[in-house]
Amino acid sequence: MSNKSITVQKALHPLRGSITVPGDKSISHRVAILGALASGSMQVKNYLCSEDCINTLRAMQQLGAKVEVTDSQQNFTLTGTGMHPVAPAHDIDCGNSGTGMRLMAGVMAALPFSTRMYGDESLSKRPMKRIMDPLTAMGAKITACGEKPGCAPLEIQGTKLQAIHYDLPMASAQVKSAVLLAGMLTEGTTSVHQPAITRDHTERLFAHFGIPCSISADSLDIAVSGPVAIQAKDITVPGDISSAAFWMVAAAIVPGSEITLKNVGLNPTRDAIITVLKRMGADISITTINTTGEPYGDIVVRYSPNMKGTDVLPHEIPNLIDEIPVLSIAAAFAEGTTTIRNAAELRVKESDRISTTVGNLRAMGAHVEEYEDGFAVTGGYALHGATMDSYGDHRIAMSFLMAGLMAEGETTLLQCENINTSYPSFEEHLRQLTHC
Repeated sequence: MSNKSITVQKALHPLRGSITVPGDKSISHRVAILGALASGSMQVKNYLCSEDCINTLRAMQQLGAKVEVTDSQQNFTLTGTGMHPVAPAHDIDCGNSGTGMRLMAGVMAALPFSTRMYGDESLSKRPMKRIMDPLTAMGAKITACGEKPGCAPLEIQGTKLQAIHYDLPMASAQVKSAVLLAGMLTEGTTSVHQPAITRDHTERLFAHFGIPCSISADSLDIAVSGPVAIQAKDITVPGDISSAAFWMVAAAIVPGSEITLKNVGLNPTRDAIITVLKRMGADISITTINTTGEPYGDIVVRYSPNMKGTDVLPHEIPNLIDEIPVLSIAAAFAEGTTTIRNAAELRVKESDRISTTVGNLRAMGAHVEEYEDGFAVTGGYALHGATMDSYGDHRIAMSFLMAGLMAEGETTLLQCENINTSYPSFEEHLRQLTHC
């Protein structure tokens, strides 16, 4: 595990400035996978050049896709395999990315060759049975070879699959997408029912690439008919709202602050962080620039001294899951109690994010009660700086650096190297906004 540390002091000045956060992580993974299977070449702009998404892009290059960088690393020409990928010469390294591994498993299961996918220590502890179950029901041959049952490495013997209908046991965009990606390579109609609406980037990208996909009026049932032929089509990836969320919270809690976040994705299955922060009293205004495909716009956040605690609603959890650690920081500076339940999924992220969030909040002097499926934070107590472990979890590291901007003294987060899995320019933006 990395020993990189980052230290911040209490902000002496308001946070001011305008930044463009990196491209959306979830969308970047999917663009790499679908573009690599497509016929022809496409221009990809604002791809997230983080470790996770680069690993997925490299994996697709192992299957025969070609990448030619144009003016900068995040802008490139992607030439696909025309639905005829080749067997990888080496095992596929997914690094720290559960999204990359789970989505690619859906594709690899339906291809006519064998693949072995592995990841780092953290990824090797994350559950893969959730995608293995539906894929196995389709006829996939997947073996989980990890020390922990149901975990990576995954050995996949590609084979012809059968279309199925699958009722998701949990609200998971990754499981839904793994099944739909397998379904687009399978003869017949493959459908999924989800118990709650989850992020719909896969469905939107299916529409972008002309892949036949039907969605019920309540968005809970999605079906894809295969096998498909994908045509390459240029795409620009919007900024990642999960990365923007750190600065939203920082601007709301540091007196006098005003930050503009440019070209941030505003997908309605991802914007629960804005809904909840506004409900708490955060001063957030949005200018929508694009409303087709993946919507995006500019977000302005100003210091919000009168925020109040709130109960996060059960239906908000799936679309807020990645932002819960930083939401806990906003809760620590809000009057009253903020309660987050129905979030047991946090236990199996890059770290146990319930345990790590609660432990670090307590280390800084916050009042927090832990539950099996979440926690409650009572705000209004002064926080003090501390040296804390981020447990190699990028979102824990960045969240508590935001807390450090309003804590007395010095705050140091250890094991911060994994910030590069989602936000390579984080430290640059931190310096830019705190020095303005």
